[in-house]
Amino acid sequence: MSEQTGPTGPDRPVSRPALSPSRASDFKQCPLLYRFRAIDRLPEPSSPAQVRGSVVHAALERLYALPAAQRLPQTAMSLVAPAWERMVTEQPSLADDVPPALQTEMLDQARTLLSGYYRLEDPTRFDPQGCEQRVEVELADGTLLRGFVDRIDVAPTGELRVVDYKTGKAPAAARALAEFKAMFQMKFYAVALLRSRGVLPARLRLLYLADSQVLDYTPALDELERFEKTLMAIWRAIQSAGATGDFRPQPSRLCDWCAHRVHCPVFGGTPPPYPGWPETLDDGDPDAVLHSEPAA
Repeated sequence: MSEQTGPTGPDRPVSRPALSPSRASDFKQCPLLYRFRAIDRLPEPSSPAQVRGSVVHAALERLYALPAAQRLPQTAMSLVAPAWERMVTEQPSLADDVPPALQTEMLDQARTLLSGYYRLEDPTRFDPQGCEQRVEVELADGTLLRGFVDRIDVAPTGELRVVDYKTGKAPAAARALAEFKAMFQMKFYAVALLRSRGVLPARLRLLYLADSQVLDYTPALDELERFEKTLMAIWRAIQSAGATGDFRPQPSRLCDWCAHRVHCPVFGGTPPPYPGWPETLDDGDPDAVLHSEPAA
């Protein structure tokens, strides 16, 4: 079992395939989407909303690296442009995904989101234990969980809080679906921390920066144990599909947002030849590089 801060540069290590929150959600949504993203590694353009979310996350990570007294709103605003510049240096294609005409608007929106963050919390009043924390743990059946947690807070009395920033604002009709996917992600992290630290998280907190809302949830031990079995079942299904290459499409209204319709047989496309189940994968969960909101 291990828990460690993950690398953010391009030279991340490789290791055996693992289940991340994003990839588990992909497989539940559509097994073929999982294959395209996790195995075929098909290129996928980043939306301005995704990039904006990543800029906000990066700025908050840098903010909490400063002494508490310096974590003022104007400081947070000043971290936006450098965060964008670092991202483009590490992933130059982002500059093409966000046209120059939209970049200024995107960064202004990121500053607005950070301003909204201060309506939810005062970062000068506490120190988190970790930001963008990499967690990795092997479950009893061999399922390997891996992901990055936006923030982990530990109270002086030992209670553990898992915090995730949400920078998107889902339409009212789709909010329930978005929150379901977000809570799936949070329970994933709760299981990983329960098994790596032996501590039941006291609170799972979602901070919606776009509309200044806080969603708190207190997980029960038996609930997380059941969810752990769900994650094991998902990984068994992934491995079974991986052995045969039978990743079947699962059409839904979410297909409207899929970047891989040209390769999907549901829309008359042809998937690339199946390369086989990989022995190693890039060790970085995509959420640590580009923060995407749950599709609505």
